[in-house]
Amino acid sequence: MSKIIIINGPNLNLLGQREQSLYGSKDYKYLSKICNQKAIKLNLKLDIKQSNVEGEIVNLIQNSVDNY
Repeated sequence: MSKIIIINGPNLNLLGQREQSLYGSKDYKYLSKICNQKAIKLNLKLDIKQSNVEGEIVNLIQNSVDNY
């Protein structure tokens, strides 16, 4: 089974809360849910991560090299 990681950056945790006229009303939990549903249909293992800290994002990218 193929493995995919989705790494979301700053402020994605605020989806659905801020500037709904621009970004819509769907929240981050909903986004994660539809990604997971699609992964199941495609027989993929999916990990979804989000951080507002740039250093954590860099670490996620570097640690994912041989795992995804």
